[in-house]
Amino acid sequence: MEIKKVCVLGAGLMGNGITQVCAEAGFQVKMRDIEQRFIDNGMNTITKNLSRDVQKGRKTQAQMDEILARITPTLDLKEAAADADVVVEAVVEIMELKKKVYAELETIVPDKCLFFTNTSGLSITEMAAVTKRPDRFIGTHFFNPVPVMRLLEIIRGYETSDETLATAKAWGEKLGKECIVVKEAPAFVVNRILCLMINEAFFVLGEGLASPEDIDKGMVLGCNHPIGPLALSDLVGNDTMLHVMEGLHRELGDKYRPAPLLVQLVRAGRFGRKSGKGVYDYTAK
Repeated sequence: MEIKKVCVLGAGLMGNGITQVCAEAGFQVKMRDIEQRFIDNGMNTITKNLSRDVQKGRKTQAQMDEILARITPTLDLKEAAADADVVVEAVVEIMELKKKVYAELETIVPDKCLFFTNTSGLSITEMAAVTKRPDRFIGTHFFNPVPVMRLLEIIRGYETSDETLATAKAWGEKLGKECIVVKEAPAFVVNRILCLMINEAFFVLGEGLASPEDIDKGMVLGCNHPIGPLALSDLVGNDTMLHVMEGLHRELGDKYRPAPLLVQLVRAGRFGRKSGKGVYDYTAK
């Protein structure tokens, strides 16, 4: 199947990044969110990213203008999805909300449309089951920041067809991503390993074994990680991190029990960079 028109649901951190890389790859993209401020923030982020590329000589101003011209921001779900070849859903990691979105999409999209979900750990099969096209439903898990990170983790649901998998891989490669294909399982492959490490960092911090700065420095310098686990959780969102850990705990048992300090930070509204405070305080920067 040839993909020309892409609908991205969500203009947040992941949604605007997916929109940008799709537009850069030559696709016509409609980016939809539920409030104008989310749309404006998403478009501002894309514009800043592209402007930085122009300033550094990676793109020309003409190329930037062409990319932006391929993006149509909208609040109207019907306008966004009615003629889409693919809907890439990047809404918040809450299963019932995602299923509600897909049930509504079924009344809007054409029969040919494929559904790609950017979930970081929820069941592809469970989401696909509320649609009329479980064979045309697949997980496409991007990593933050989307324009920079090379990996695309592709996850098959129980009924995902070989054709849908092949289309998703070809699409991901056109976006410039390296694709890995995994079977459906809680948190898939990358997050199943990564989230356990981040959660353990919160246990270490909660036990007072070291400062957050030294925990992160230890993993950066000792393990050659580009960013420490606590700083990474702040970047991803501690609330998102907690959602994933709670799901892993339900599915896989006590090894994945969320660290009490992570729970406490989320209850305090310290979600990380997006709220201004998490493990670290970003308000003064």
